[in-house]
Amino acid sequence: MKLLTIVMVKRSEAQADRLLQLVELFGERLHKENKIRIVLDRRNGLQRVEVSAVMPAFQLQADGYALYEAAAGAVADYLLAEEEQRLLRHMIRHEFHYKQDEETDSILGYCSQMLGERDDSAAVKSDKNEAYLRRKNKLTALLTEYIEEHTELNLDGFLRFRAPDYLNELREVVEYAVDEFVMDRQYREFISLLQYFVYIQEAKIPFVHLIHKGGNEFMLLGEHLEKIETNDADAVVTVETLEKDMNFEDMIVSTLITVSPQQIYIHTREPDLQVIKTIRQIFENRVELCGYCRLCQNLDRSTAAEYNKG
Repeated sequence: MKLLTIVMVKRSEAQADRLLQLVELFGERLHKENKIRIVLDRRNGLQRVEVSAVMPAFQLQADGYALYEAAAGAVADYLLAEEEQRLLRHMIRHEFHYKQDEETDSILGYCSQMLGERDDSAAVKSDKNEAYLRRKNKLTALLTEYIEEHTELNLDGFLRFRAPDYLNELREVVEYAVDEFVMDRQYREFISLLQYFVYIQEAKIPFVHLIHKGGNEFMLLGEHLEKIETNDADAVVTVETLEKDMNFEDMIVSTLITVSPQQIYIHTREPDLQVIKTIRQIFENRVELCGYCRLCQNLDRSTAAEYNKG
C-alpha cells in the first residue's frame, strides 16, 4: 500500500540519494519495526522516493501521524540543506538582476549570515541556529499538513503553491543582503578613492601620534607632541570634495588626510575598532600600531589621575 511518493524533477542523483537518506533517517523507527518500506525509483527523467506500508504491521490510525511528521521533517531538512541556496541564487539573478558569479556569491554570503545553519548539538544555542530551526519548523508544519491530505508531494509544486510565506522570507533576506552588498561596495570604492588621494598627495609633516583614549575619543599629536585640532574646517572640506554622497563621520580620518603625515603611530588597546581599521586601509604602510610605549604609560597615568581626582 503506497503511503507517500515524493517527486523530484530536474534534480541530480546525488540530491535524490540525499532525500532518500533523510527519509530513512527520520522514519527509522517505523522502518526498523518493519512497518514501512522506502525505495528510490528513477524512471522517465523523474526521481521518486516512495514510502509504502508493510501490512498488517502498519496501522494508519496508530502510525499515520508519526509517518507524516517524519516525512515532513525529512523533506524540510532536505529543502533547507539542498534547495535553499538554489532558490536564493535564482532570486538574486532573476529578481534582483545580479548576473555575475562574483556578485551573486557575495550576496549569498550576506544571506547565509542572516539565515543561519543547522546544528544538532544541544549545547549550541546561537541566533543562527535559532533562525535555521524557525524556518525548519515552519516548513515542517506546512509539509505535515499537506502530507496528511495527499499521497503525492511534488517539491516544486509545494514550494510554488504551498510555501509563499517561506519564499517571501527568503526574498526579504535577499533584499536586505543586496542593500548590504551595495553599501559595502560603495564603502570599498570610497576607501579606494581615499587611498589614491593619499598616494598622490605629498607628505606635509614627518609623523603624528594618534592616541585612542577609549570609546570614540581620540587625540592627535604632532611630532613635538603638540595637539592637532580635529575640528579643522579644511579637513571637512577635503572629504566632502572627494565624495559628497558618503557620510564619512570620523573627523579624525579627514584630519589625517588634511595634515598628510608621512607616518602615523596609533596608540590603542583596541586595534580592531572600525575607525582604526579604516585608517590602516587608507594609509596602508604609513601606519604603525603601538603595543605599549612610554606615551601610552603617561596617558594611562594621566587617565588614572583624572579618575582619582573625580
